[in-house]
Amino acid sequence: MMQFQKMHGLGNDFIFLNNIDLLKYDLQTLAIQLCNRNTGVGADGIVLIIPSKKADIRMRIINADGSEANMCGNAIRCFAKLVYETGMIPKDSFTIETFAGTIIPELIIEDEIVKAVRVNMGEPRLTRANIPMLGKKTTKVIDVPLKVGKKTFHITSLLMGVPHTMVFVDDLDQTDTVAIGKLIEKNPIFPKGTNVNFVQVINDREIKVRTWERGAGSTLACGTGSCASAVAAALTGKTGRQVTVHLALGDLFIEWIDENVFMTGPATTVFSGEIEI
Repeated sequence: MMQFQKMHGLGNDFIFLNNIDLLKYDLQTLAIQLCNRNTGVGADGIVLIIPSKKADIRMRIINADGSEANMCGNAIRCFAKLVYETGMIPKDSFTIETFAGTIIPELIIEDEIVKAVRVNMGEPRLTRANIPMLGKKTTKVIDVPLKVGKKTFHITSLLMGVPHTMVFVDDLDQTDTVAIGKLIEKNPIFPKGTNVNFVQVINDREIKVRTWERGAGSTLACGTGSCASAVAAALTGKTGRQVTVHLALGDLFIEWIDENVFMTGPATTVFSGEIEI
């Protein structure tokens, strides 16, 4: 039997496993089994809580399809809440090792309960070499035309821990985010694929975002995608550097201060349990 905790960040849900024997399980198979919404627990991915030699604690994320992600903004908020409230890390600010670097969350606490988490998500990387994306390595991808099937979309792409591509649309409700997202994610111009965010600008301080997530499909929220969308909106002159991102189940507040992007938002515990593997 394997013990787990289920959490979500604005609907982007994860199964948290604490310090399991990494040599005992094939992580790809384990993630596919546990994340199945009909025969498993059901989630967008599994998150491993692991000791770290470089930080206070380490996080690894395996997507629902078995691929591994470098980082996830919604998962990091849930992770921070979980390790604090269970007493693993009894501090309101600490370091988390990820494949995208060391992340430092700041906990907003009321009566020993984490109400929200503010996370320094680091610096967005803007060149094609960083994303990665084919073309001249030193160029930036800001409002660039990309032909997808019979249509051409203007995209802005960047690395926010993981690759993200933004498509600005007039009306999210009238946009086939699944069909278009699939095509852009797998476009050969992205050697490692890309997450795809569809962004509707409400005003210079608010945007709406829906995400087609690489390795997970259509998700209710994406933290790194919200950060990347805010950066893209600022780069294209559609907003300032502080925006509220409206997602399907709630909001994130994104600030681009100097070089770094900060994300503030909630994390929610759903239930804990055990499952036979």
